[in-house]
Amino acid sequence: MDDNFETIETGENAAKTEPSASVESSCQPPPETITGMSLEKIIEITGEFEHLNELIMIHIQQAGGFTGVDAYFRTVQPILDLLEVEIRVRCSVGINQQQMKLVVQDWIDQEIKACMEKTAELGR
Repeated sequence: MDDNFETIETGENAAKTEPSASVESSCQPPPETITGMSLEKIIEITGEFEHLNELIMIHIQQAGGFTGVDAYFRTVQPILDLLEVEIRVRCSVGINQQQMKLVVQDWIDQEIKACMEKTAELGR
């Protein structure tokens, strides 16, 4: 067997996979989006950090305010995951910075609107 490949046992069958990255892969940055940039980089280049922060603060307020780091991350992580999915769905290779900004801005605006509508309904 080739030493550059790792064998993964799957019941009675074993499959060859790509070369093992073992410990090195755990030190790598998070997976990149389809455009070759991390979500953090996309937010940075689109200038949407403050806008995204506004959405996060609304979610935190709706969850009863800041109650600790764990609660903060339980609130923020799903928002970031949804934004990343939106970018993957709506963006294609070759998209320019302005188009990417519009995708991110539009998604954040829609989420803020949905939060405000939810707040209004609860207030009735």
